[in-house]
Amino acid sequence: MAPAADRLGYWGTPTSTLDWCEENYVVSYYIAEFWNTVSNLIMILPPIYGAIQTYKGGLETRYVLSFLGLAAVGIGSWSFHMTLQYEMQLLDELPMIYICCVFVYCLYECFKQEGVINYFSISLLLTFSITVSVIYLLWKEPIFHQVMYAALMIFLVIRSVFIVTWVYPWLRALCFISLCVFLLGFVLWNIDNMMCDSLRATRQRLPPVIGAVTQLHAWWHILTGLGSYLHTLLSLQIRSTYLKHRPKVKFLCGVWPVLHIESQKTS
Repeated sequence: MAPAADRLGYWGTPTSTLDWCEENYVVSYYIAEFWNTVSNLIMILPPIYGAIQTYKGGLETRYVLSFLGLAAVGIGSWSFHMTLQYEMQLLDELPMIYICCVFVYCLYECFKQEGVINYFSISLLLTFSITVSVIYLLWKEPIFHQVMYAALMIFLVIRSVFIVTWVYPWLRALCFISLCVFLLGFVLWNIDNMMCDSLRATRQRLPPVIGAVTQLHAWWHILTGLGSYLHTLLSLQIRSTYLKHRPKVKFLCGVWPVLHIESQKTS
């Protein structure tokens, strides 16, 4: 997507089917897209902490996998934007499909008894993941991946809105904040794609630190990472409420939301 006049760096000529709007190897010789790379920290560190807290809380493995899967997407995206190599692009894009399937399973199976596993749903989502992977490996068309990812997101949005409208209305704020944050990231992602030449020209006239703020794909990482994390908190709160635990959102260092699960169940 980016103009072709980018400089080369440590990882050589990009082999990925996408090259985003951030100028390549401007900040570091070893990192192709510096801001698009480091912005993935929000998708790596908080989910790892969330996975540890969920495991300590004794909740089901699917929610530990949700957090770890989000961290895996962040690591894959870090590797992709750092190298712009096709193999690393797959490490970014395919896990996005897989973790969304985990999200879908968690949200659509949240009102089942503890320990119940829906093997039909798992088989269906596994088949979907494998099919998308095979088609995408054979047909290297990013639009196909984006459409499949969007389809999964639509299922998540529909289910989330249904639950907070008809089942647990006191969770509406968390639900709609996560959706709005993700939507804002999507809007910035599109602006970055459509107005790349203008954004690059603007950066050349700005000091480097201020110009970094115009890296809208990096903001996509930050906002979708936060939105996905909040969605996982929402899903976890729905499930733990149904299981009669006592979930409570707390703020780590007064800033970052985490879900604290009481070990004792209510009567």
